[in-house]
Amino acid sequence: MPLVRIEMLKGKSREYKKAVLAGIHQALVNAFKIPEVDRLQRIYELDAEDFELPPWKSKDFILIEMTVFKGRSPEAKKKLITGIAENLEKSVGLKKEDIMIVIHEPEMENWGIRGLPGTELNFGFKIDV
Repeated sequence: MPLVRIEMLKGKSREYKKAVLAGIHQALVNAFKIPEVDRLQRIYELDAEDFELPPWKSKDFILIEMTVFKGRSPEAKKKLITGIAENLEKSVGLKKEDIMIVIHEPEMENWGIRGLPGTELNFGFKIDV
């Protein structure tokens, strides 16, 4: 159950945002082997005055932060990162230089799902890919 937070400047179309969400999700399915229906993604659109960027980044820059269950291999994370970049380049023309991805991995006891700590849940899919 990756929690995905995407931050971008305001002004993109609905279709653009849907394509970003789809590209990220497809990379998660491919790299982390999560179920296709396992989506929890949020887009935060910011005014330019609220999203300071270095001068070499374009107005298309996006920051993607994911909070995921601990246990994915470095290879799976690399596949995820490169998959997101490739998908977004193809679907919305986003340059790889304008994508930053940060993956957070809290311990399972720090997750509360269905009223239980993550250490007591069977998620129905393999985490250690």
